[in-house]
Amino acid sequence: MAQIGLFFGSDEGNTEGVAYRIAQRLGEDQVEVMDIADVTQLEFTDYQHIILGIPTWDFGQIQSDWEEFWDDIAEVDFNGKTVALFGLGDQFGYGDYFLDAMGMLHDVVLAAGAKVVGYWPTVGYEFEASKAYLPEQDCFMGLAIDEDQQEQLTAARLNQWCAQVVAEFGLAIEVRALDD
Repeated sequence: MAQIGLFFGSDEGNTEGVAYRIAQRLGEDQVEVMDIADVTQLEFTDYQHIILGIPTWDFGQIQSDWEEFWDDIAEVDFNGKTVALFGLGDQFGYGDYFLDAMGMLHDVVLAAGAKVVGYWPTVGYEFEASKAYLPEQDCFMGLAIDEDQQEQLTAARLNQWCAQVVAEFGLAIEVRALDD
């Protein structure tokens, strides 16, 4: 069984694509990638290490599959589990709501007992406001990806974040740096 469960929601494929790029870096044998539209609460019980991927839609809205699973995710027992998050958003088109869905998901899993890791610096991003922003630490609550405006930075960000998350998970996984 894989050591890490990676759950994502995606309407247009960007978040799904990033999920599989993470799996490539961590090793497909180490990560089981699952669409949140196809899972139940039970799948979360199989993993101590979990990665959650969520895009922000329009004016700070939650992606549709995550929205349908929202009540369920709030009832998952995350005690003893370590969770890392990544979020997709458009910092220039929706700079007042950049990564809001990731911030909302962070709050839900934190309230359900998760230890959250994978916080990410805000250097290199331009946004007005975000529910995923921690001002006291000047960081996001997870990896920030902007495939609309900064697609050329995604590979390097994924390489760095994956290495960071593996270390924070305390796992002995060799992370592959890729140029994809």
